[in-house]
Amino acid sequence: MAVARLEPGTGKATQLVVLCHGYGADGKDLIGLAPMLQRLLPEAAFAAPDAPERCQGAGYQWFAITQLDPRLMHEGVLKAAPGLTAFIEEELRRLSLTPDRLALVGFSQGTMMALHVGLGTLRPAAIVGFSGMLTGPPASGEKPPVFLAHGEADPLIPAEALFLTAGALGAYGVRVQWHLSAGLGHGIDDTEMELVGRFLAMAFAGQLKVSGEASCPLR
Repeated sequence: MAVARLEPGTGKATQLVVLCHGYGADGKDLIGLAPMLQRLLPEAAFAAPDAPERCQGAGYQWFAITQLDPRLMHEGVLKAAPGLTAFIEEELRRLSLTPDRLALVGFSQGTMMALHVGLGTLRPAAIVGFSGMLTGPPASGEKPPVFLAHGEADPLIPAEALFLTAGALGAYGVRVQWHLSAGLGHGIDDTEMELVGRFLAMAFAGQLKVSGEASCPLR
């Protein structure tokens, strides 16, 4: 698969952030977030792979979406997860990093992938999800902290998905922080990026509790 990358500003990478794009986009679309995050994470390398399947129109998809049915989407997530996991493991080997130096960031369909893979066997330092949802139960065991962001006016994945996902993750013992952006549609704004940068910096510094039942807004 093609991969868009941004190497650390100085020296050897001590952190890896993998960006999972949304339906119909590609890695080059989401790597645009990396320079903004790198201001707070100067030692991080960023990698944004293309999803494995071509869309019928333009761009790529992690799996086909015919309707917003969590059960059907979870089947797609399960099918695509091994390929994404293998890519992440190879990136960690390339940079000689361990999973505790990894963060996953997803947008929309990429959030579904990041949550499933990140709450599986990898055990990264943190997971960030923009404008997405949890499609099925996470794996048992230790859970990394999660930050969720969503546009209040999202016409594709309603903002209700933020609260359903945060509640479900909290019930599974995942520590969740979230932010709802007033007036924002299916996208990402500067406030969300600032909050995400701070969240990831704290996670890599070991300043966030790994698990718990907290589900609270981050401002």
